[in-house]
Amino acid sequence: MKKVVAGLSIAAMMAMAQQTISQPPAGMDPPKAAGAGQAIPPVPARKAAAPKPAAAATASYKDLKYPPMKAIVTPPMELLTLANGMRVCLVEDHDAALINGLALVRTGNLFDGQGRVGLAALTGQVMRTGGTRTRTAEQLNLLLEDMAATLDSSIGESSGTVSFSGLVENADALLGAFKEVLTEPEFRQDKVEQARQQLRATIVRGNEDVAFVLRREFSNTVYGQDTPYGWPLEYAGLDQLTRSDLQSFYKRYYFPRNTMVAVWGDFDAAQMKAKIEKLFADWTAEQAPVANFPKVSSVPVAGTFLVKKSSTTQTLFTMGALGGEIRDRDFAALEVMAEALGGGAASRLGKRLKQETGGTVAAAWTANFDHPGLFQISGAVPTFQTVKAVRAVRAETAGIQSAEVSDLELKAAKERVLNRLVYAFDTKSKTIQRLMMYEYFGYPKDFTQQYQKALDGVTRADVLRVAKERVDPDKLTLVVVGNPISFDEPLDRLGAPVTPVELTMVAPKPAAALADEANRQRGKDLLARAQAAAGGVEKLAAVKDYTLEASFQFDSSAGGMLLTETDRWMAPSHFRQDSVMPSGRISAYIDGESGWIATPQGPGALAGTQLKQVQGDQFRAFFPMLLSDRTVGRAVKAVDDVTVEISDKSGQVVRLVTNPETGLPQSALYDTVTATGEVSVTETYSDYRDVGGLKLPFHLSITAGGRGYAEVTVKSFRANTGLQVKDLEKQP
Repeated sequence: MKKVVAGLSIAAMMAMAQQTISQPPAGMDPPKAAGAGQAIPPVPARKAAAPKPAAAATASYKDLKYPPMKAIVTPPMELLTLANGMRVCLVEDHDAALINGLALVRTGNLFDGQGRVGLAALTGQVMRTGGTRTRTAEQLNLLLEDMAATLDSSIGESSGTVSFSGLVENADALLGAFKEVLTEPEFRQDKVEQARQQLRATIVRGNEDVAFVLRREFSNTVYGQDTPYGWPLEYAGLDQLTRSDLQSFYKRYYFPRNTMVAVWGDFDAAQMKAKIEKLFADWTAEQAPVANFPKVSSVPVAGTFLVKKSSTTQTLFTMGALGGEIRDRDFAALEVMAEALGGGAASRLGKRLKQETGGTVAAAWTANFDHPGLFQISGAVPTFQTVKAVRAVRAETAGIQSAEVSDLELKAAKERVLNRLVYAFDTKSKTIQRLMMYEYFGYPKDFTQQYQKALDGVTRADVLRVAKERVDPDKLTLVVVGNPISFDEPLDRLGAPVTPVELTMVAPKPAAALADEANRQRGKDLLARAQAAAGGVEKLAAVKDYTLEASFQFDSSAGGMLLTETDRWMAPSHFRQDSVMPSGRISAYIDGESGWIATPQGPGALAGTQLKQVQGDQFRAFFPMLLSDRTVGRAVKAVDDVTVEISDKSGQVVRLVTNPETGLPQSALYDTVTATGEVSVTETYSDYRDVGGLKLPFHLSITAGGRGYAEVTVKSFRANTGLQVKDLEKQP
């Protein structure tokens, strides 16, 4: 079985499907310009306009008066506890015929463990993308598309979430899918691998994104390496994570007593309560109470850290230190202080850096619910103004400690902070989610009103006091990303040694750490189990040739066409494909090393992308693939408890995921070359049938690049019919 029709890449198939001919709409002739032969109509005489009355004086926008902002009103939220221990909050909202929901689970990447960063992120993603016990991800996607609904899952720093939104008329189906993802995720191996590759890609892209590098290095430096708040995502830890790790992480944290659920929308609360009680009655998982999240234990060391980026003409920098928690009694004053210092173009830093360096800057005192956030002053300036800009930031930071801000500065800063607060509660959805977080972290229900009152009460004296008590310009961490050759002065002129930050990371091959003798043996054991499940190694080895006929129904995004194909294989490596499609017939043959291809345009030698595609199809022929441990030139090794990696000396690689219960192959993961580059492909096997004592999948679902590509149905399979090489290599 294979991914593409011989000779046609994914890009080509999609191009065929999307090809259109553009023509101007009927009846829409372009306008004609006046020219020779066209009469110019006379211009009618105009009457003299009556004199206008003198304009009244126009008031300035500065004269507009606004009433003070009213107290933010939040809906009452009362949590009820189900018999299984899960807490539930229901809020009626009859503004629109919608239903929304959010599950909050006490977990987070703070529980990853050192050297295993990425475990929580993978778990949270694959809970949704890996499908459920009864539905694949593709089936779940189709259900949601039909309902015009959304359903997502993730795990962040200190919480796991599953959320949904849709029309209230689909409430039962949507709640059922929500419950499945929350309580029955399957973590299918192919989706685990896809998610892993996506995370690996973020490491590569992250080092190319200057702004991302700055945020990451500043955060990791300030929090330090002795706490999970400062642990970076690395290849080594990510590649060692297995499907079993994800399942264990999920099992430890996802249980009713560790979960809060809020549902809001156009429904009757009493009826919805009964519905949810019934829906979750069979979720009875139990685990020990979850420990508190780790504390921020590191003491940041003031200093200057340099990330060299020779390709940029702009320097990005961040200066700052640990901030505080949201419940900090001075949080409102600290936010106003940072806003006055660098909250926009009209702030002290905004005006100074624009005038002196042509750069931009922003300051913020961020806080978290249960651990310190970060005080950050971040700027972007021309490289030749780097040191000058940092000195200006230090001077203004010291200046806000020496005298009170003006009445105008205080008023503007408070208004900007209040505006952000208003937008955090401008929809019922945002409001309910915010109130859920208050409950989750043990904040009082009226915390929003308390905070708004505190913000209103911040004075000039408060701003000066917190600046003196909480900000020390001499103890701030400075991280700079730029080209030091072009700096106006060396960074060490700022008075502190400069510590270089190394970004070079060599990406190991996936599961490179597993490539030892023990895992080679585990790979052989997995393959032996698959061989036994498929009919036994003797029967598999007895297949000397086969002919397989199948139909391919391509997804609409891949052209939507239907074609039929006949594959013929003959030991040891002769392989032929004959495909019939609307545009004509395509045939290809390979003897393992070279071959030919014949299209409606004529025959030719297999070469380049076409050769690599057909070699890949021959390499992954189903029964020969199962005998890879007996094939000269092929290597096998275990990736995890259910996955065996098969490779050969030419660079072909496929990961065969086996069903943990039956041992039969469940899916095959590989990269294939196309005219536009490599594409990741997943073939999912199903509908196994007995053919002469052999188990063969009669259906395949193929995804390419994470999207549906084709559905393949096997029509017939015949083995040992006496195929001859001359029959396979004969051109049409």
